[in-house]
Formats: sequence, C-alpha cells, structure tokens
Amino acid sequence: MSSKRNIEDLRRAVAAAVGADIVAWDDATLRARSRDTWPLSLIRDDRGTLTTRPACVVSPATVADVQAVLRFANREGIAVAPFGGGSGVCGGFLPEDGAIVLDMGRMNRLLEVDETSLCARVQAGMMGDHFEAALEERGYSMGHFPQSIALSTVGGWVSTRAAGQFSTRYGSMEDMLLGLEVVLADGERLVIKPSPRRSAGPDLRHLFLGAEGTLGVVTELTARIFPRPESRRLCSFAFADFESGLEAIRNIVRVGWRPPVLRLYDAHESARHFGHWAEGDACFLLIVSEGPAALAAAETEACREICLSLQGTETGEAPVEHWMHERNNVPSLVDLVARGFVVDTIEVTADWAHVGQLYHDVIAAVGEVESLLLVSGHSSHSYAQGTNIYFTFVATPSERAAGEAKYLECWQRAMDATVRAGGSISHHHGIGRLRKPWMREEHGAGIEVMRAIKKALDPHGILNPGALLPDDA
Repeated sequence: MSSKRNIEDLRRAVAAAVGADIVAWDDATLRARSRDTWPLSLIRDDRGTLTTRPACVVSPATVADVQAVLRFANREGIAVAPFGGGSGVCGGFLPEDGAIVLDMGRMNRLLEVDETSLCARVQAGMMGDHFEAALEERGYSMGHFPQSIALSTVGGWVSTRAAGQFSTRYGSMEDMLLGLEVVLADGERLVIKPSPRRSAGPDLRHLFLGAEGTLGVVTELTARIFPRPESRRLCSFAFADFESGLEAIRNIVRVGWRPPVLRLYDAHESARHFGHWAEGDACFLLIVSEGPAALAAAETEACREICLSLQGTETGEAPVEHWMHERNNVPSLVDLVARGFVVDTIEVTADWAHVGQLYHDVIAAVGEVESLLLVSGHSSHSYAQGTNIYFTFVATPSERAAGEAKYLECWQRAMDATVRAGGSISHHHGIGRLRKPWMREEHGAGIEVMRAIKKALDPHGILNPGALLPDDA
C-alpha cells in the first residue's frame, strides 16, 4: 500500500504536512509501535522475524491533526495504522513497512460528564483505567471492566466492539456507545450525535463498532454511565459438571435477572483459580449482584434458589472476593512466549442450544495437538439467548522454531470446531489478522457488503490494510 518513495523523503513530507513536533521516527519509537500483543507477533519478535517497521509515528493532539494526517496519506496512498493501547491479541495492529502509525495517546481527556443525562464525552486516546477513575471521582462508573482496562483505550474499545467483566448487567460497547466522532480516510470529520435511541435510518455507529480502524479513526465518543451502585453482594456455587453450571446461568438470565458477573469455570480452571475451595472436579460459578440494595438482595436470593435447585453447592463469598482481587493479575504473554510457551486465549460465543457441544468439541479438537499442556474454558458473558466460552491453551513446541506452527494449529482446530458447532468466531477480542480466514464462514455474502462499504469510505485502502477482511484469495 505504501508509496515506494524514499523513506527519508516520506518522513520529511509527513512532518511538513502535519507539523514536525508531532512526528517521530527514532528506532525505539518505531519498534514500540510495530505490533500489538498478538502472541504470534510476540513469537516473531522473540525470534527476530518481525522485521517490518512503519515509516514514522504521528501523535496528534487535536482532531485537526488527525485530519491532516489522513488527508496527506489519502492523497499519497500511504497506509495508516491507528494505535490505541496496543493490548489487542489478534493482530489488529501490525503496520506494514513504510506505513504511518497514528498514535492516539495524546488525545486523552475526559471532556464532559452530563450527570442529568448520565453520559460522558471522552477523547478516544484516554486509557480505560484513567477514564474509570475520573468517573469514580464524580460518583459514577461506565460499568465496563475489561481485563485490559489499564492497557487499552476507550477508542480501542469501540474499534474492537469490546465487552467487560460486568457486561451481563451493564452491556458491552454496542450498548454503551451513544455517539462518536470519526475522521474518515479523506480527512472528513463525521459526528454521530449522541441519543438514547432514535429511528432515523441505519445506525451509523455500527459501521465503526468493531471496524478495527479500517473505516475511520475514532477521535471522540459519548458513552452512557451509571451511578455508583448502592450495594454489592457476592455468592458462589460449585457444580458437579460444566453443563450443570451452564444450565444455572441459563435459568438465571432467561427470566430477566442480570447480575453483572456470572462466571462459570470448568474443572481445570476451578482447580487452578479456586483450589483452596474446590473439591474433585467441581466447576465454580461466581455471581456478583449490585445496584439498589433491594434489587441486589432480591437478585442474589433468586440466583441462590436457582443454583440450589440444580444441585449447586453454596461456597460463599470468599472465592468471589479472591477473583475480584486477582482478576487482572494474569501472566504476561510476553514473558510466557520468551520462556518458550505457545499460549493464547480464544473467546467464542453460541446460543444455549449449541454452547455445551461447542465447549466439548473445542476442548477435544485442541486437545489433540501434540505436546499440549492445557486446554480449558470458562463462561464470562451471558445473555437470554446464549453465552460465550473463553478458552485458554498452553503448549510447548517440539523445538523453539516450531512455536508459530503449533500456535496456528491450535487456532485452526478451535475455529473449525466452533464453526462446525454453530458458534460465532469471536465474542469480544475482534478479528485482526488472526481470525479473518473464518470471516466468510461467519458472514457469508455479508463479506461483499463489508467490502463495498470499505471501498466507499476508503477507496484507496489506506486505513489499517490487512486487518478484519479476508484476503481476496
């Protein structure tokens, strides 16, 4: 995609077009903005085979800066890769040689909190934990707590269609996003005004939700917020098998209860995380209810009755308190890859009629990989119609150079099994470069609709080329 012009000439041209004070191309900056946290990029970086480098990194401070970058890139045919926090794990950010990286980190302010209408306007480059802390100071919360909250930006949440750990009550980004500001490939500024709901033609928010920077650069958003809950209640239950726990979740959400946290761990993960309380092959279900005190109390009691009716054993608050304290303390993928492990997580979703079979099929398929150390799963986001399963696999390559092939084999088996079982290939991590081979099976003829939209909004294909849409072949 990028111009064949001399790289130094390109850098000087970018600096002249947008201002030298916001452009950098030193080696440290280029390396730091050459990948996200996709384990395959980590493997390649560790082996020294991730050698592509962008031409420069532009750090805009204003919407006008973003517009200037895109006008220049669109005119010259230069690829632009938007960068948020770099926490993506599917290769959504992997700039090609000679590309311009648009690092949104300087556009990081909370602009307005409307306490009457319960919404907040924020720049897209604000880190998630900073945004939540700023809301908490005012007595509010977005209710969005992804595990990557300290590593991801609010704009990244929009671009990947993210979901947080409390989503069963508060919803995911498609529920929270009221309006946004986007800069299109030609530099035009598009504002989608916030509204609680409207019937005014197609909802343009959804063009950019999950588009991974391929249709425009999100610069600002308005999201709904919630008063800090008056009360929070915790409880947990042990089930004899994973299916019984799934049935408990299904019965809780089908009648309208929406505890923000409903997390069911299979026997492997229950033993790993809750070994102090787990016995035998118990599968642990964690429940957090919050809101007005009367609602939280009623919801907790209703969940308790349902779980006991399905032979769940009450295990108290302690396992949930342990999870609340440790939930974001996970081993670093960078460290695990450096130690030679082949590791990743795969989150998929299915309706209640298929999710049990999907769980078993994926476990069995990935379990056939040679030198696999572990494959396990848990459910963490549930709906009246179904739930997600979040799988983890760990393997060791027969030799260090074989890590990439082993990694891709695990993914191939998991995705194929998901498709065969009637599931959807992603719940909240997005597509990037990793999942795009299965996008046609996910969307069918819808892929051509996506291509037409891409062509209309980005006719020169400058925005994050290589992500999301499957290759033409």
